Formats: sequence, C-alpha cells, structure tokens
Amino acid sequence: MSWNVRGLGRADKRRRVRQVMQDRNVDVLLLQETKKSSTEEMFVRSFWPWERMEFMAVDSEASAGGLLSIWNPEVFQLLDCCCHRNFLLILGIALSSFECVFINVYGPNDVSKRALLWDTIINIRTSFQKPWCMGGDYNEIRNIEDRRGCVRRDRGMLEFNNFIDQLELVEVPMLGSRFTWCNSMEGERWSKIDRFLLDAIWLEKFRFQMWGLPRLVSEHCPLLLMEDKRNWGPRPFRFLNAWTLYPGFLSAAKRAWSEHQVQGWACYRVQRRLGGMKVELKKWNIEVFGLVEEQLKKAEEELHAYDLLAESRELASIEIESRREAKHLVWKLRKRKDWLWFQKSKLNWAQHGDRNMRYFHICASKRQRRNMVDSVVVNGVSIEDPELVRLEVVRHLSKAFAEEWPSRPMMFGNFASIGNVYRGEVLEPEFTMEEVWEVVKGV
Repeated sequence: MSWNVRGLGRADKRRRVRQVMQDRNVDVLLLQETKKSSTEEMFVRSFWPWERMEFMAVDSEASAGGLLSIWNPEVFQLLDCCCHRNFLLILGIALSSFECVFINVYGPNDVSKRALLWDTIINIRTSFQKPWCMGGDYNEIRNIEDRRGCVRRDRGMLEFNNFIDQLELVEVPMLGSRFTWCNSMEGERWSKIDRFLLDAIWLEKFRFQMWGLPRLVSEHCPLLLMEDKRNWGPRPFRFLNAWTLYPGFLSAAKRAWSEHQVQGWACYRVQRRLGGMKVELKKWNIEVFGLVEEQLKKAEEELHAYDLLAESRELASIEIESRREAKHLVWKLRKRKDWLWFQKSKLNWAQHGDRNMRYFHICASKRQRRNMVDSVVVNGVSIEDPELVRLEVVRHLSKAFAEEWPSRPMMFGNFASIGNVYRGEVLEPEFTMEEVWEVVKGV
C-alpha cells in the first residue's frame, strides 16, 4: 500500500491508519509526508497492526516531507537500501524467492526539482537492476485527464512520461476512483498524482489489481496494490487463431462438429452443435494444444543436446537430420506460442515490429486487467463478491433486454418472391462514380 498521510502526529489519525492496515492485511506499507523529524520504533508500532515488523525512514525537514517504509519480514527480507530526501529504496527477497526492489517516492512541488529527482532515480537504476515496484506521491500527472480544476503544466507531464519510458515501467490502472487527491476547500480541485509503477516482470508473475480506497485521514486516497485471488468462475470460450497452426486441428474440429447430431429447426441445430463443438475444442485445447510449453521445452533441450554433441565431434548424417528436425520443431512451436499471445494482446504485429513473446504477454495481461469488471455499484453500494457481481449483472441485463409486450408482433399474408437471379443482382449492384456525382451535385 502507498499512502500520503499528510502527517501522523495525532493519535486518532494513527488509529485510523492502523485499522485500514488490519482490514486490508497489508504486508508492505509506503508512507509519504510523515512530517516526522525522527522516527522511533514505538511510534511505528502505534499504527502497524502486526507483531513482526521492520522499517526504514527518511526524516522530514522541519514539518515538510518525510518517508516511511514498513514491511513484514516474513514476506520481505531486506538485502540492501538507498535513500534520498525524496525517495527510499529497499532491495530484498519477497515471498522467499522473488528478488525485487520497492521504492517509496515523494515528488517535490517545484517542477524543476522534480526533473532533478527523475534524473537521480534513473541514474541509480544500473545499481539496482532487480524488478522495480515504485509507489508514492509523484506530484505530477501523465495527461490532462488526470487533473480537474487545477493549472495544467505540459513541461512537467512530458518530463514525467519520459522518466517512466526511460525506466520501462508500467502503470497499474486504478479501480474504485478516478483521482487520488482532492482539495474541496479550494474550488473542487482534483488530481491523479499518486500511482504505482511496476517493472513488467511483476505483471508476469502476479495478477495485480490496484484500488483507490476512500480518503479517511488526508486529502490523498490510499492506493492498495493486491493480487486478485477471487474465483470468477469459468472463462468464456474464445477461438484462437494459433489453433489453426496445429496439424491435427482441422480434423479434430470436423470430428467434433459431425459427432453432435440433433433434431429441430435450423437455428436450434446450429446452436446445439456449436455448443457441443465448444466443449470438445476446450477439451482438445487442454489435452493436446495446451502442451505447447512442455513440447517447446523438450524440443529446446533436444536441440541443445545436439549442439553440445556437435561441439565435441562431427555429427553423423542421421544426427544432422535429427538436429535439423529439432530446430524446425522449435521454430514451429515458438511461432505457435507467439501467435497465441499476439492474438490475446490484440495489437498490430507489423505496426509495432516487436516479435518478443514477453512483450505480447504483458500487453495481454494489461488488457485483461483493464477490461475486467471487478465490482459493480448498486444503489450507491459497491459490490465486490464475484457471486453477487454475477447476480447483479444478470439482473441488470435481464431488465435491460426484457420485453413488456404480451406477445411479439407477427406478419401474415402472401409475400412475393424476388424471383430469378437477375432481379437479385439488380438489387445489389455497387454504386457507379456517375451515380455518386449525381447525388453529390443534387445536395
């Protein structure tokens, strides 16, 4: 969690922070603007709800600034650190095996000082090359939609976006709120200046969601970054173009279609056969096509074994042929895997010119998080439980598409047929240039 608390001097404020930590089961906390010139353990324990705790702090200058990073040592083990007046970096091992970096950031109010801070952080990237998770109050927006009722500064936006691009970080979309800061006392000013920026590797390992929680103790809302482990049920069926690259796909599809014979009117038969075919293709995808990763790994190991053998001696003709076949198989499996992620990302491959599968994996993951319906608001109440969300969606769509007519209107009578093929072609010709100009001149 990242939170600009705007000072922690009052006991009632610390109690509220403690309650939020406990309710949300927070393991790593990044606080900005603590406004503490010195930070003792007893003070930190007054709002950290768990027994196990480690922390690092950057003291404020008078009553300005101050950073505090707290973590559960059972979740994160510290290895190294680096601090500055405006950021606090900790490097360690998360969840026993994932080596990573957490950075707590507080951007200066002055645009020139912020630019210097961005340069400083970029310069230390080479010293801390593990995956970054950077959260905090950057005091800057990324586009004009991130601000309402406030002065716009194009220079600061440009420098901030360049900073993110140079670090190759990805912003996690925020759910629950549009803005992170509000000062309603001064003309309803709103801004999105708090955010989490992650290295793409984080997005590959975890299914993160970020929530903007209610503003309870300051003008800034706390940002909760958490892995969504809720069960949303089975995923909808989707045809994947990569299936067509598999040699046995067409025969499997034809067999699935022909095996489901039903009686009834035409649309009903098509609907039932498509349903049966969907079940068979999903089963085929898991049992046959879904083994691409395993097959690719096996083929790569085989190719590597032949390469090692070729380094020590000349290969026999049969070994050369086997090596050629293994190399071709690796190429086919990699292409199939790339096609799969490319379709999921829905990007133009030729336009972007990037054939790296990891790139498309990241884009697909981002698109999935952006399109996912995590909650619904009904009569002003936010509903997050998957079962209740499904019920409300069904109720809404049932009401939206319900018909109030007691019976649908029907047409009766004798209807004339178009007749021969020539008459049908006369009704469907393309417009000629002369006809188009005739209409344009008559307007």
